Amino acid sequence: MNAPLKPTETDIFIVVDVQNDFLPGGALAVPDGDAVIAPINKMAKAFRHVVLTQDWHPKGHASFASSHAGKKPFEMIELPYGPQVLWPDHCVQGTRGAEIARELDIPHAQLVIRKGHNSQIDSYSGFKEADRKTGTGLAGYLRERGFNRVFVAGLATDFCVAWTALDAKAAGFDTYLIEDASRAINANGSLARALDDLKTAGVHTINSAQIVGS
Repeated sequence: MNAPLKPTETDIFIVVDVQNDFLPGGALAVPDGDAVIAPINKMAKAFRHVVLTQDWHPKGHASFASSHAGKKPFEMIELPYGPQVLWPDHCVQGTRGAEIARELDIPHAQLVIRKGHNSQIDSYSGFKEADRKTGTGLAGYLRERGFNRVFVAGLATDFCVAWTALDAKAAGFDTYLIEDASRAINANGSLARALDDLKTAGVHTINSAQIVGS
C-alpha cells in the first residue's frame, strides 16, 4: 500500500485549469473532465494552502487553429519558440468558458495564476510560458511563502498539469501529481509522453486516497 501523506504548513495544492471550456460541453472538453471536481474538492479541505491556475487567452491567440489559415485543431505548427499544437478557440478572456467551474468548492484558495495571456506565446505550465523563458512569478511566490512540497491536479494531465508538475520539480520543489484527480486530452500520444517525462524527472505520481484528511 502506498504511504499516506499528511499536508503540513509547508505543503501547497495547485489546482490546474478547472474551467468551463475544459469540462463536458466546453470548447476544448477533456474526456471525463468533470470527474476531477469531486476528488479535488475533497482533497482541498486537507490543505490550508491552495493556488489555482486559469487559462486566460486573448482573442486571436497564436495557439488557436482559427488564427492560421487552412489549419485545423490538433495540427502541429512551428512558432518562434518551437512546436505548437493548434487548439480550438478556448478560455478566451471574459467569456463563460474561461471561468473557473462553479462546482469547484475551494473558497480558501489564496492565489489565482492566469496564464496564456500573451497573444504570441502559449502557456501550459503555471510556472513558465511555452517559450520556457517567461515566468509567471509562481516559483518566487512559493519560495517566499516557504513551501517545500507541491501537489498538482486538474486539467489536463498531459499538458497543463504535467508541465506545471515538471516545472515545480525543476524549481526545486518535491512534487506530487495526483493521478485520479486529473484527466488527459491524449492527443497524438501525449499522455504516454507526459507520464514518461514525469517519471524521468522524479515527480511522484499518487492517488488522492493517500492524502490524509481528504
